[in-house]
Amino acid sequence: MCKVIAIANQKGGVGKTTTTVNLGIGLARKGKRVLLIDADPQGSMTVSLGIDEPDKIEYSLANVLMDVVNEEEIDYAKIILKHEENIDFIPANIELAGLEVSMVNVMSRELVMKRFISNIKENYDYILIDCMPSLGMITINALVCANSVLIPVQASYLPVKGLQQLIKTISRVRRQINPELKIEGMVMTMVDMRSNYTKDILEALESTYGETIGIFDSRIPMSVRAAETSAEGKSIYIHDPKGKVARSYEELTEEVLVHE
Repeated sequence: MCKVIAIANQKGGVGKTTTTVNLGIGLARKGKRVLLIDADPQGSMTVSLGIDEPDKIEYSLANVLMDVVNEEEIDYAKIILKHEENIDFIPANIELAGLEVSMVNVMSRELVMKRFISNIKENYDYILIDCMPSLGMITINALVCANSVLIPVQASYLPVKGLQQLIKTISRVRRQINPELKIEGMVMTMVDMRSNYTKDILEALESTYGETIGIFDSRIPMSVRAAETSAEGKSIYIHDPKGKVARSYEELTEEVLVHE
């Protein structure tokens, strides 16, 4: 049974891509069959997995979603790429931004990604979707086909307004289209426990959301070495296998597995 997790937060720079890549590869290291989908036209996840120039990719998520809209045959061998750390991934580039605009007039536009993913789910234990930092149509598509949403929250910024909007959107999708959608939990990223401000934010989030949403025990620490991994096309497990960030993502992986 495949579990689809959307990694979402409409604020950028909170560690969505880093979390998608390292959680996905963490699950693969536990023997799970994993597909990562880059659903952000910036293509950050695609770059993190070793493709230096996403805009030169011939076939990306935008192309496959357009094939679904036009009811054309999908070339799965062409769209699903392999990464050396034992995961599959679907790349994205700037064409996805254009597709979002053109989907306005598409019938059942919220269901396009679901129609594609339903054809490949049986090949995977986990599909993780790295959402763009907005609540536009592509992100709605990700929420419609997901079983749950994992929300990375930057520990150096109090994200109350943005989170409220995201939670409202999740509730609306659940009510109108995807009643099975759950919130997997929040994961704190870029944590510096030496900072009193960080501790204040953690306490504020736990008091505001702790009972209704749940916050993962794993805390992803602030780290220069973690920021360097995207330039190498490798995960933190190869770049700094004994570091604090790798250990934290291993702990997050274990917590996600408990939710199976």
